[in-house]
Amino acid sequence: MDSDDDNVEETVEGPLDEDNQPHGFCKVTYSSSDRFEGHFVHGEKNGRGKFYFFDGSTLEGNCIDDALQGQAVYTYEDGSTLHGTYIDGELNGIAEEYDSEGQLTFRGQYRDNVRWGVCWMYFADGGCLVGEVNEDGEMTGDKIAYVYPEGKIALLGKFVDGELIEGHLATLKCVSEGKPQFELVPNGPLYTFDKSSSFCISTNCLLPDPYENERVYVTESLIPHAGEGLFAKVAAGPDTVMAFYNGIRLTHEEVDARDWSLNGSTISLDGDTVLDVPEPYNSTEHYCASLGHKANHSFTPNCSYATFVHPRFGHIKSIRTIQAVQKDEELTVAYGYDHYSAGKGGPEAPDWYKLELQAFQHVQRK
Repeated sequence: MDSDDDNVEETVEGPLDEDNQPHGFCKVTYSSSDRFEGHFVHGEKNGRGKFYFFDGSTLEGNCIDDALQGQAVYTYEDGSTLHGTYIDGELNGIAEEYDSEGQLTFRGQYRDNVRWGVCWMYFADGGCLVGEVNEDGEMTGDKIAYVYPEGKIALLGKFVDGELIEGHLATLKCVSEGKPQFELVPNGPLYTFDKSSSFCISTNCLLPDPYENERVYVTESLIPHAGEGLFAKVAAGPDTVMAFYNGIRLTHEEVDARDWSLNGSTISLDGDTVLDVPEPYNSTEHYCASLGHKANHSFTPNCSYATFVHPRFGHIKSIRTIQAVQKDEELTVAYGYDHYSAGKGGPEAPDWYKLELQAFQHVQRK
């Protein structure tokens, strides 16, 4: 993250000493197109300065005898940042990283520019990975843990480069000087990475998610003719992850080409993939590893869909509250069907949705 010492100085803008070396505040552009703006003393960087790299990233800090020393901030081309400590131009010591929106993504240590020791990696959805990284700075080892968003329930075990291989249910008891202390749940089940495919929703369909299992349950919906619904086991504040929406992975083309009656439990994951919970997995007797697909539609929902990086299922959707909910309150989401016709945004609405929309609009006009 420092400029290349082998770079040949191309241009110098600023004062020079008697040996034609930069002396004072100068702008030096190197052959690689990297640039440094800061204070020099007889050709060596001394004082506050900033590197501008050819890829658009920057590094700002204090230099002593031509090397970065102390606190510095590296800003990546996408706007994310790394705040760390430099010793003789090398990243060594405590560091924190933030995404382009200022959300914390990493906290830990570096040694000679590589992550070292116990590190924490934070996801935008609220979950995190913690453990002692390997010699390459990767979340690889037998004592790595994924901690769910509320910061208590965890899966502790073997991970390779941040991906769960096998983990046991555990509880995060405390954090002391950056190091977590876990307690394994006696006789808890074994969890493994279980990303769905186009033909397999899960290799263990009846193993509930431990976080979800504490927050929701399924029973008859309070909405007429809606069948089963998703309910809160506990009260929760706004912006709380309550459930997960896993499913078989299909393409949008596959879903659009089949009969609408088959698409009752589908949700768009991204521009390429649709998650589907087909029969018989829409029954909890056959599948209860995730329950997000049981949330019914409302034009005044208390929850919304959000992306989630799940330790077991991979990239899926979650059900997240948009307002406080009470214990035993039904959790609802807006399905987001196109109100008019296909091809104008979201998927075309089924007949029941159009009827409910008409009724809702009628009430709103009163």
